[in-house]
Amino acid sequence: MLRYTLIIVLSMLVITSCQVKNSKKTIDNYTLVWSDEFDYTGLPDSTKWGYEVGGSGWGNNELQYYTKADTLNAVVRNGKLFITARKADIDGKKYSSARLSTKGKAEWTYGKIEINAKLPAGRGLWPASWMLGANINEVGWPESGEIDIMEHVGFSRDSIFGTVHTSAYNHLKGTQKGTTAFIKNPYTEFHTYSVEWTPEKMDFMLDHKVYYTVVNEHKTNAEWPFDHPFYLLLNIAVGGNLGGKEGVDENVFPAVMEVDYVRIYQANK
Repeated sequence: MLRYTLIIVLSMLVITSCQVKNSKKTIDNYTLVWSDEFDYTGLPDSTKWGYEVGGSGWGNNELQYYTKADTLNAVVRNGKLFITARKADIDGKKYSSARLSTKGKAEWTYGKIEINAKLPAGRGLWPASWMLGANINEVGWPESGEIDIMEHVGFSRDSIFGTVHTSAYNHLKGTQKGTTAFIKNPYTEFHTYSVEWTPEKMDFMLDHKVYYTVVNEHKTNAEWPFDHPFYLLLNIAVGGNLGGKEGVDENVFPAVMEVDYVRIYQANK
């Protein structure tokens, strides 16, 4: 009798496991088209991720140097991606970090983009998951458009930011469209940061709840450059115009952002 009971229990576990796995494939009216579940060990999957290398900081006066294929700054183990900012001395920069990018490997127009992550704690840190228009090399920024799915700064421990930048609406003009959202336990718990992007609007979500919406005004590309492909970036910056507003705490390094998964869904036709 015990043997048959065990068989039934094991069968139920297998069925449940399959149901959980399959549940990732569709949500609402969306189908999974790309993901990284980080179910491997070593450097991030090179078929999915590339690196943006250097210390320019995109004009934000950041203090880190972004490295390439360095497990000290980006590594996968135990089912998660670890992006680490640490003290270093590279090309005149005091810190090293990683900025992963899908540019040239995977780009999307519209969809639901989800990143499940636990953020690094510490004043001066600036972790982010965001997107840039794939035409940025041709038209430049901000004409390409930018979607900041999640930004966090260490001096504001209970907040995240969701923002879009365009030619008409960007932080250089003080016209960017975005807001902050309260977040509980960002450093000890995993949260899902996502955006649902359609031709008509963009909903920013924290743990699947909408906290901000940008509506397509149907004017020009200057207001809505979001009808063409975008690629995804994940990184931790150190200091900078936003992240370093209140200085950098030298005692927080190494600082780690853990990413459990990244999933891209697109609407069913």
